[in-house]
Amino acid sequence: MKRPRRWVRVPADQPAPEMPAGFAVLPQRWIVERTFAWLVRNRRLAKDWEGLPATTETWIYLAMSRLMTKRLAHAAA
Repeated sequence: MKRPRRWVRVPADQPAPEMPAGFAVLPQRWIVERTFAWLVRNRRLAKDWEGLPATTETWIYLAMSRLMTKRLAHAAA
C-alpha cells in the first residue's frame, strides 16, 4: 500500500479525490526502524565514528550476534 500523494492534478471538470483521514501504517517499515533502534542501543554504533565501512559492518554483526545470543539464552531457560 503506497501513501497517497498530497497534491494531485485533476482536470477542472472532475472532483478532487478524498485524502484518507488518520494514521496509515507503512508495511515493513517498522521492522527496519525497530532493528535500527536495537543497533543504536550499542554505544559504539550510536554515532558513526569508524573510518572504514567494514569496521562498522563488523560492529553491526557483533551487536546482532549479542542480541541473538541473549534471546537464545532467555528462550532456553
